[in-house]
Amino acid sequence: MKYLVTYWSQTGNTKKVAEAVFEELPGEKTLKPIDDVENLEGFDLTFIGFPVMQFGLPPEVKKFAAAHAEGKKIAVFITHAMLTNSDDQQQQVMLAKELEMCMAAFSKSHVVDIFHCQGELSEKMANELIASNIPMLAAFAAMRPLTIGHPNQNELSIARKFAKSVIASLPARQT
Repeated sequence: MKYLVTYWSQTGNTKKVAEAVFEELPGEKTLKPIDDVENLEGFDLTFIGFPVMQFGLPPEVKKFAAAHAEGKKIAVFITHAMLTNSDDQQQQVMLAKELEMCMAAFSKSHVVDIFHCQGELSEKMANELIASNIPMLAAFAAMRPLTIGHPNQNELSIARKFAKSVIASLPARQT
């Protein structure tokens, strides 16, 4: 099998996850930023990673998915600043909606699996959210200290297990 791991990363969070996924893939594999990928031809499986931005996927990723992912076998990994271990029901509902909006871009793809983990909310983004004067966004920005250091080693380990699981789930003739 021939694998591609491609990602769009603004702050480096998603790139870390992409590298962790890439490490676990056997055989012929390629790791590239999404801007460096012309198409998905020749790859049996593509891992596509990106952060949640403005409650959905970045425009660059949406454009890439529309142009290249239709009919392709993909696995998706997503970083976000939401607290994944929060007991806050409202936050969990919001995260589920964000992930659903992100996955809508891949509705014409064969999605093998999805992984998501917390990333660090950058100081710059937190400041922009605070400056918006929108109470919900300012409250989200206030959670920044809880995001520092993510994705952490445990989350990267889980990303590696995700990659192994995706490969293991493929029919034997394809691995």
